[in-house]
Amino acid sequence: MKFNVVLLAAMAAAGLVGCGADYKNGPSIPEGTTVTLALLETTDLHANVMSYNYYSLAEDTSLGMERTATLVAAARAETPNNVLLDDGDVIQGTLLGDLQAVTKPVTCGETMAVHKAMNAMKYDGGGFGNHEFNYGLQLLSQITNTDFGIPGISKPAGTCGGPSFPLVLSNVTGVASGKPIVQPYSVLPRTFSAVTPDGNKLDVKINIGIMSFVPPQILDWDQKNLAGKVAVTGVQEAAKQYVPELRSKGADLVVALSHGGLDPSTYSPKMENGSYHLTSTGIDALLIGHSHLIFPKGKETGAPALDPSFAAFPASAKIDAINGFVNGVPTVMAQSWGRRLGIIKMTLAYQGGKWVVQPAKTTVESRGFKYTDGVTNAKVDASIAPLVASEHAATIAYAKQPLGVATDFEMSAYFALVGDVSAIQLVNQAQLDYVKKFIASSTDATIASYKNIPVISCSAPFKAGRNGPSDFTDVAPGASPAAPVGLQVRNPGDLYLYSNNNLQAVKIKGSDLKAWLETAAKQFAQINPALSTEQDLVPSYGTIYNYDVFYAENNALTYQIDVTKPAGSRIVNLSYLGKAVADGDDFIVATNDYRAGGGGSVPGIDGSKTIIKSPDANQTVVSNYLTALGSGGNGKVTLANNGSARSWSFVKVATAGPVILRSAPGHLALAKSSGISSITAEGGLDASGYAKYSVDLSK
Repeated sequence: MKFNVVLLAAMAAAGLVGCGADYKNGPSIPEGTTVTLALLETTDLHANVMSYNYYSLAEDTSLGMERTATLVAAARAETPNNVLLDDGDVIQGTLLGDLQAVTKPVTCGETMAVHKAMNAMKYDGGGFGNHEFNYGLQLLSQITNTDFGIPGISKPAGTCGGPSFPLVLSNVTGVASGKPIVQPYSVLPRTFSAVTPDGNKLDVKINIGIMSFVPPQILDWDQKNLAGKVAVTGVQEAAKQYVPELRSKGADLVVALSHGGLDPSTYSPKMENGSYHLTSTGIDALLIGHSHLIFPKGKETGAPALDPSFAAFPASAKIDAINGFVNGVPTVMAQSWGRRLGIIKMTLAYQGGKWVVQPAKTTVESRGFKYTDGVTNAKVDASIAPLVASEHAATIAYAKQPLGVATDFEMSAYFALVGDVSAIQLVNQAQLDYVKKFIASSTDATIASYKNIPVISCSAPFKAGRNGPSDFTDVAPGASPAAPVGLQVRNPGDLYLYSNNNLQAVKIKGSDLKAWLETAAKQFAQINPALSTEQDLVPSYGTIYNYDVFYAENNALTYQIDVTKPAGSRIVNLSYLGKAVADGDDFIVATNDYRAGGGGSVPGIDGSKTIIKSPDANQTVVSNYLTALGSGGNGKVTLANNGSARSWSFVKVATAGPVILRSAPGHLALAKSSGISSITAEGGLDASGYAKYSVDLSK
């Protein structure tokens, strides 16, 4: 039946239509009326408000919310019916976050800089990520202005500064109360413009329901903050509980904000990346994060290739990484650090008294800064910088504070995946020194009994390309014995990225050590020596934080990796003090609480072998170690003593075709001066901006 304009006017006069009127289930919406809307997503912002790198004290135009805001404005102009949502890991990740949470915590009357930016960008809702819990529940309660209902955790009286939009968290409850610590979901009523079958426009009300999920592993990763206080439910169980509630409360669309990647293996409530399994719970759209990847593949000219992990999924999983559908559910992941904006554009039709999603009219995009032509970068939104100017300046001043020690070498991670330890050895030395002194000074009989067990250490090159070609540790460029460079507060954070990690130690056997090394070696592709075409030595940097490099004092531990072998059988010639490591040999490994508690899925390393739980953060341990070196007399660290002990190497093999390592461009000379002889040439850039360095595995 044609919609009668006279009737519409009469209804308006009666107060039945107009901006904000509720048409749900009412006779006033003609059958077949459609609404086109966009769900906009950011994820893993990690306190990157400005396009700036506080570790290198330099502008970085590849990241930052001040440019994301420009993407948001453009997307809103394209689709005026929209909601902007965030998928968590907001407050931690840069020196700005650390300054506002630890060094000089914001007061109740203040708002964190990242939340200031989000409020200005008019977010509609948000969820939580695992890193929200890094600074403890007390601060989190304050900065989210939420009473968690947890004994001993009290939000300051009154209204604290925080997000001006609703936050939800669906799978975390208080141990004492058994109730969600944050509202498990929210219904966002929105008035959107619709089009009737005969082309007329009218305003209608669409209710958008949002839920949020974090990895169950937060109980391991932030045990010191969460043990005995909260419990975590599996994502699927929580969704099955709350999706029906959202529907019963009038949600026309149910959107899951899942801080986890895609893992189509058999479901477990303990899955770190359980987002895939939310697609069977009745949701309409899935916004995901945590993995810092792009899903679906970027649509811009020269967009980066899909991460190899997506190609490995079986066809039966029904994961469409080109168009952005998982089991038929539109799904998007907007990378990290504000570098992309997820856009799910949907059309709903009014059918049988309810709004029904039209799958054939749904599109998904993970839009980057260069989406217009593959070349032109998004400009900054000039309104953001003034909001955080004082915080930005304070962070730079904090970053520049001297540590009182200098270095005679450049500590970088550009070639960490071919053996360079210049950015890793100091971390390992600091951790090892801490654990040895802890054991030597302990009055605990059990700890004292470990004094004759060898202590070794492991650390990963945390900043080695995971987030693009600008994401590499590079401390003290140009430093030399003739011109040492003074280190500053910012440098330990460059060497050890995660300020929330606390030092721990585990007691293991030689068999555990080999399994640990095999797990780390999974980062490498299996190289076919007979292949004449190009082979990428490290196809994905997505889990580079799991590439542990082991070190013992005086480089007493050595091992080799045979990349021609399949994962799980690559470690050879593992020795300590020149003797082959036996399965029954004892070792104590200095590491972090993430790894000791099971992070990275190292066989047997699950918290049960932990013998030391330090109250000190690994980053602080590194900083204190550097400061102590500075006060020890010569006031500097040296390449000979602190950056050249390469504990591992590749088994030598000649290849018929080229093998390449992707790293930041322009560093061939650094590789040569550092003695990395296997890097022989620098090639062109790939679509993501990485340079392709030639690797000669026979050297």
